[in-house]
Amino acid sequence: MNGLAGVLVAVLPLVAIAVLMVGLFWPATRAMPVAWLVAVAAGAVGWGMSPRWIAAATINGFITATQILWIVFGAILLLYTLKQTGAFDAISGGFAAVSDDRRVQVVLLVFLMGSFIEGAAGFGTPAAVVGPLLVGLGFPPLAAVVVALTGNLMAITFGAVGTPLIIGLEDTFASSEAIRSTVTSETPYTIASWVAEIGAWAATYHVIVGIAVPFIGVAMMTRFFGEERSVRPALEVLPLCLFSWASFAVPYWLTAMFLGPVFPGLVGAMVGLALTVGVLRLGYLHPDEEWDFGDRSAWPDHWVGDIEPGESSTRSGAIAADGGTAQAMPLWKAWAPYALLVVLLVVTRTIDPISTFLQANGVLVWSDILGTGLTNDLAVLYLPGAAFVFVSLLTIGFHRMSGDEVRGAWRETGEKIAPPVVALLFAVATVQVMLQSGAATGSDSMLIVLSQATADLAGGIYPFFAPLVGAFGAFLAGSNTVSDILFGTFQYGVATDIGTPRTIMLGAQAVGGAIGNLIAVHNVVAALAVVGLVGEEGRVIRLELIPLAYYATFAGLLSLLFSYVLFPGTF
Repeated sequence: MNGLAGVLVAVLPLVAIAVLMVGLFWPATRAMPVAWLVAVAAGAVGWGMSPRWIAAATINGFITATQILWIVFGAILLLYTLKQTGAFDAISGGFAAVSDDRRVQVVLLVFLMGSFIEGAAGFGTPAAVVGPLLVGLGFPPLAAVVVALTGNLMAITFGAVGTPLIIGLEDTFASSEAIRSTVTSETPYTIASWVAEIGAWAATYHVIVGIAVPFIGVAMMTRFFGEERSVRPALEVLPLCLFSWASFAVPYWLTAMFLGPVFPGLVGAMVGLALTVGVLRLGYLHPDEEWDFGDRSAWPDHWVGDIEPGESSTRSGAIAADGGTAQAMPLWKAWAPYALLVVLLVVTRTIDPISTFLQANGVLVWSDILGTGLTNDLAVLYLPGAAFVFVSLLTIGFHRMSGDEVRGAWRETGEKIAPPVVALLFAVATVQVMLQSGAATGSDSMLIVLSQATADLAGGIYPFFAPLVGAFGAFLAGSNTVSDILFGTFQYGVATDIGTPRTIMLGAQAVGGAIGNLIAVHNVVAALAVVGLVGEEGRVIRLELIPLAYYATFAGLLSLLFSYVLFPGTF
């Protein structure tokens, strides 16, 4: 189905998502099933998809969503296991003890520690974890949420051990015969190696635009929550901000270039933390005068909700407002589970016999789904979820957890993962119905029709808007991974239609999915909930539009520069 009628029908599922989630403030758990029904109707009526193809595409989407959920489950389980034992407070308290200056704490905990959490767990956990840590140190809860959402932008593109690219792009492209055959016939890449190349381009965008990320977090704090209401105090820690960016960005970019999309956030954060903390402990890059918030009595009421700043309770003791901790666990012991996780992920992906064994065993395969030729699988042992769960189980004995602590970790994990289950299942199923509408009928799919119409409308300037499209997807779905699933094929089609490099365009999409997390309603609500400040979503989103506008503008300009001036010959 082509022409104006085809465009109007194809856009209906996306319009449904926008109206229900943005206009009517429906949660994704309600909006995504409705969007799937709209996609089914569009496929059946507009494209003539048979019930068998619609069912097969939906099943294919459910399997891909289950892959995501397995990773998310393991990542969140390890996080809450370490929170129960007090290991996480020991880690954060160790960084907070480096300096009582709030600006330094933002650089360490928000930019570097937040990036580490994003690389290890992803899916909105950094703001939901770092926010309460900052409140425990004495930050106003509203300030804690605002700065916590800004700090891990560069790591979001790679998410939890590469999930947004591996699941969001690699698996989606592998399920498209047209894309798969084009990539393998016109380039030396496989789908997996091409997506790794996309990740390297995304890291290149981030390294350039992200130079301001640490400073933006500090500046937003001093401008909107300091007594001076000025960015001038932030300028006093500009050297520290630049050093922390460089210490993160160099290993981050090198990892993306040579090791692929699994480890950039983790490696960049670990190296950045080690270097930045080391330099600070040696007495360098400290501001001349300590900066703090104004007197508590002068704070506006909307800065604080149900949780009073300075309060925290875990096995490791309280985190006081002055940054001191009653730390019971040595830092090496607190870090050991994450160190083991990194070792396991490296070993299982770089040593061929082990990698081959894990990919050949414990794999649940559904071949030729309902006779359509679609095939998908769930590699239970090979997906990172298995490594997360394995390390979590080892931590029970290593940290000598009580039965109540183990049950608490599993209970919190269940509570955290339950809400996105329905949303993810139907979000991915919606995309698969739109994607497979072409294969089912021997015509252009809904996403191809939309990409062609967009290319005709925007023309050659479209690369500038590519990051905003990715941001829109993350805003709607609350996930960089789902944004890549929703719009990856779309961006590929637009780049093909206007004759610009597809790899560079998809790098911009991956960056856009990261910046959209700044205003994703799910992330904002979750971050506010854990600091007892639900109801201030609008205020937070308005402030987050500032870093979003900066990042989207400069990433869009880079997209134009890369596509037309510097690297026009890239695939």
